[in-house]
Amino acid sequence: MEQKLIDAIALVSRSEYREKILFDLKDKVRTPSKISKSTGIQASHISKYLKSLREADLIVCLNPGANQGRIYMITELGTEVLKHI
Repeated sequence: MEQKLIDAIALVSRSEYREKILFDLKDKVRTPSKISKSTGIQASHISKYLKSLREADLIVCLNPGANQGRIYMITELGTEVLKHI
């Protein structure tokens, strides 16, 4: 198992919120407000966790230039992490 995958598994395992968000994006693209509604995580917390997942290459923003309605999806690494948690 490569180090990047191990580090990503550790990152997600340390936070119930990161795990919920990653599972929520497993099969679909979503906006932060939809993620908040489906996971029960307060909207004010969502951006913090999306940022950490994005920095770890577990998710990607499909329209980063948008001020509103940003859309996120899981990456191949994120999908691989879900197989191990």
